[in-house]
Amino acid sequence: MASLAPSPAQPLVRTGRPATGPAPVRRLLALRHLGPNWYASVMGTAIIANAGAALPDSLGFPALPGYRVALQVVWALSAVALLVLLTARAGHWLHHRDQARAHLLDPAVAPFYGCLSMALLAVGAGTVLVGSDVIGRRAAPAVDAVLFTAGTVAGLVAAVAVPYLMVVRHRVEPGQAGPVWLLPVVAPMVSAAVGPLLIPHLPAGQAREAMLLGCYAMFGISLLATLLLLPLIFGRLIVTGPLPLALTPTLFLVLGPMGQSVTAVNQLADQAPTAIGGPVAEALAGFAVVYGVPVLGFALMWLALAVAMVVRAARAGMGFAMTWWAFTFPVGTCVTGAEGLARHTGLTALHWLAAALFAALVGAWCAAAFHTLRGLFSGRLLAAPARPVPAAR
Repeated sequence: MASLAPSPAQPLVRTGRPATGPAPVRRLLALRHLGPNWYASVMGTAIIANAGAALPDSLGFPALPGYRVALQVVWALSAVALLVLLTARAGHWLHHRDQARAHLLDPAVAPFYGCLSMALLAVGAGTVLVGSDVIGRRAAPAVDAVLFTAGTVAGLVAAVAVPYLMVVRHRVEPGQAGPVWLLPVVAPMVSAAVGPLLIPHLPAGQAREAMLLGCYAMFGISLLATLLLLPLIFGRLIVTGPLPLALTPTLFLVLGPMGQSVTAVNQLADQAPTAIGGPVAEALAGFAVVYGVPVLGFALMWLALAVAMVVRAARAGMGFAMTWWAFTFPVGTCVTGAEGLARHTGLTALHWLAAALFAALVGAWCAAAFHTLRGLFSGRLLAAPARPVPAAR
């Protein structure tokens, strides 16, 4: 199965062989097992450019030679990967509609439809932050506006549709609760975090204020939904025990709504003076710090817990799975969150925290990208899932 999480009918481990036959047939067959989880690789790549863009200024050091160019290459790579995946996923729906519907009805796969929204939004933000040096400062906001609109609509649809399917169509047991459930509801938070980048490009007055308050509304949607799910996820860990080895990296997904929410309130506070002004803008700047510091503290606590669980799983024999991409985007949101808090507090420790987390992000991306490319070239990652072996009698 192409999903990051296994379902009872489709285990994560693959033993199927790559499709054989004429090249066009092989390509069509490979698309059958290309799930929505693959958008996580786009998110994890784009966040490096987004998080790294402000890092030299945050630390107060000049960027290393070639640093900006490296970020541009990473952004371009994420943009190309997004185009390829959008095309491939369109082919998946066109030629393998039965499998696409099965993914929607699988509670282990359906939450990953939130990744489509976050991939669009992450690449769009990178277009303004880094891509403007490549495509021009006039074209970049226009591209971001298109991707932001598409990503926000997709995210809001996923935030409603996936929980609806979980309630009325999926058969979910308490022991199946996991961090993957956060994916569809965290998508609006990504819109709230990257939407402020467009505010300076909007006409002053109602347009800017509407964008600002709309982003705060999406911040609330995602935050309250996350607060509903977190007790279920943590309770499942306490009562049932550790996640399966291949799913252990998904514990990092909890960092996503935490880091992204801190990023959102700080980005919105930066733009509030030009969008709404007055005492409201001052209050929002205070809220960014009052909210951001404790939430970032919780994120760091969860990061320590997740790292400990991953080390335990690695010692138990955890191998590579597409779940390794969970090490990237969520950590990147903590980088941008720490950068935002550093701007509003002036605390040097937060600048260095952002730098340390960014270094960990780059290392995690290198590992995930290397193993993903190796799995693609070998055909293992797009091979048919292994069928359960009947138990011996």
